[in-house]
Amino acid sequence: LPLTLLGGIFPQIIYEQRNLTTGCILVTFETSLPWIAIESLSQGMSAHLDTLATTAEHWEDHSGCTTLLNLVDGLSSGISEWISEVFNQFGLENNILGGGAGSLSLVQTPCLITPKGLLMDAGLLIRLPWCSGLGVSHGWEPISAPYKVTQSHKNTVEQLDWKPAFDVYRQTVEMHSQQTFADQAFFDLAKAYPFGISKLDAELIVRDPLAQTPDKALVCVGDVPEGCFVRILNGTPKSLIEAAAQASQSARANYQKNHAASADALVLIDCISRVLFLGQRIEEEFQAINPKSQPLFGALTLGEIANNGQDYLEFYNKTAVVAVISAQG
Repeated sequence: LPLTLLGGIFPQIIYEQRNLTTGCILVTFETSLPWIAIESLSQGMSAHLDTLATTAEHWEDHSGCTTLLNLVDGLSSGISEWISEVFNQFGLENNILGGGAGSLSLVQTPCLITPKGLLMDAGLLIRLPWCSGLGVSHGWEPISAPYKVTQSHKNTVEQLDWKPAFDVYRQTVEMHSQQTFADQAFFDLAKAYPFGISKLDAELIVRDPLAQTPDKALVCVGDVPEGCFVRILNGTPKSLIEAAAQASQSARANYQKNHAASADALVLIDCISRVLFLGQRIEEEFQAINPKSQPLFGALTLGEIANNGQDYLEFYNKTAVVAVISAQG
């Protein structure tokens, strides 16, 4: 194409208070956007650190508002290192939001759109000329004591408290839900029982268990570091919708703190598993986020990416990330 086209393919998209399973959202800009794509994330970031550092230095030389859009292959095993290195290079200078692209089939395929073509196992960073305020919340609450992750590899949890991870997880989930994994597909029950990774002075970081392996390990969306503590969480439609409203309120407050101009729109990066959990009630979440019916668009993703210009950049699951944006501050 004669124009720079950047973006991702997601399980669903969000437009005008609706979640859509087909179609596309096109956002246009008057000038071409600076961008960088890093491929082969699963092989590590060491070969790309100089490129990322040079990009960060070059992008510092600009005027006006900037928000970074961070898209990643949501099924890559290198997401954690990508997120960490983006934060190391770009720090707290700009708001960063984004999410994991890919398909609900959970089969890894090319899913990031760039002038180089469709990319897989990659991260895409785009500099947007937007002023923004961000809010993040999820609404999931602990139902278990903390478990130590005694053995894990990237996004696969192998042991909890020195026991097979699935055995520990199954006991708590089946007792709480009064259902069994033997009677249904794994994710049909697991979608209501994510893990929460404990963080000092912060809301739990949610991790979605997607599947169990033959050796009783649990495969998650995003890394679960060995040695960390996790709790099993549960939520209700009410708690999730209230949390989404809180994310929107935080985004507006953070925007108004730094910018005088009226907001032009809301961008929502929401987890596809919240749709699977809420069903038709996802529209209540959209209404809670956007009660004044401002322009709203976004994506339902395989994991969410955000900071708010104050906190560490994180990769979330089952979380609502709201950005209030304007073209001028």
